[in-house]
Amino acid sequence: MDAKVDNKDQAGAEVRELSYAQAIQEAMAIAMEADPRVFLMGEDIGVYGGAFQVTGDLVHRFGEDRVMDTPISELGGAGVAVGAALTGMRPIFEFQFSDFATLAMEQIVNQAAKLRYMLGGNVSVPLVMRFPGGSGTGAAAQHSQSLEAWLAHVPGLKVIQPSTPYDAKGLLLAAIEDPDPVMIYEHKVLYKMKGPVPEGHYTVPLGKAAVRRQGRHATVVATALMVHKSLEAAEALAKEGIDVEVIDLRSLRPIDEPTLVESVKKTGRLVCVYEGVKSLGIGAEVSARIAESEAFDYLDAPIVRLGGAESPLPYNPELEKAAVPQVPGITEAIRNLVKDRI
Repeated sequence: MDAKVDNKDQAGAEVRELSYAQAIQEAMAIAMEADPRVFLMGEDIGVYGGAFQVTGDLVHRFGEDRVMDTPISELGGAGVAVGAALTGMRPIFEFQFSDFATLAMEQIVNQAAKLRYMLGGNVSVPLVMRFPGGSGTGAAAQHSQSLEAWLAHVPGLKVIQPSTPYDAKGLLLAAIEDPDPVMIYEHKVLYKMKGPVPEGHYTVPLGKAAVRRQGRHATVVATALMVHKSLEAAEALAKEGIDVEVIDLRSLRPIDEPTLVESVKKTGRLVCVYEGVKSLGIGAEVSARIAESEAFDYLDAPIVRLGGAESPLPYNPELEKAAVPQVPGITEAIRNLVKDRI
């Protein structure tokens, strides 16, 4: 899968392409070279290179003191990362699978998210946690969940979901520089996706959505892999004369409400597409934001949410596909929503 981004920079020069995983690795290397306080922690991130080979050879470049294999204890490792951040270090903690955050929720939710508040702003927790998540790899019910809405519910945390290699690098560098804990959900299927990534240091602002496709007839707000599925659906619908605007949310907390409101005011239709379970997912929050905003008066039809099935993720590949939104279903939902306008 290739990112639909222009391969030329502002000067018109060709920009090299990296995979999503390579972009993340490069961001970590740049941060580690620039700041000795930045170090990596996680299970099998050293010589093995990480469960998805994202850390790669960084242990050979920076040594075991800065690329640290941790015991098989997510709670313990997360606690060390929080403590290190409190002392002024800038740890990047990798979970092998995002599902394993459930084992570390005490440190994430009760410590990292709350310590700045509980200590009157006298401390910060400049911590980054990376979560490989999502379905599509046949990893079954305990290794394929999309639990990002859980953490987005917690004040004190910032939660982001890059959908392109460019954003994977820029958002991670911004997260490392942020004074507060940032949770980064990386969709496993995107790791091999290639796209243009500039060399050197740059950041993508946290809390800012991206309009991936301009349109007039409906707004689709999507996250992570669903951005690409929504773009594919939009291209198919364009052949029918249906013009779809696709917004990549990128940041779940904070949410870029102004961008969403302006888009819905323009199109009068809203579809939310996300992989997490439909009930109480990020699409519910986006829908509520629009319902509570000035954009509500511009809606010409009920808001549509397309989320994951109300069940654990199946191992069987066909059932797994059926449990999360796919291009045909997204296409049909948009077509039905705008049929009285075209």
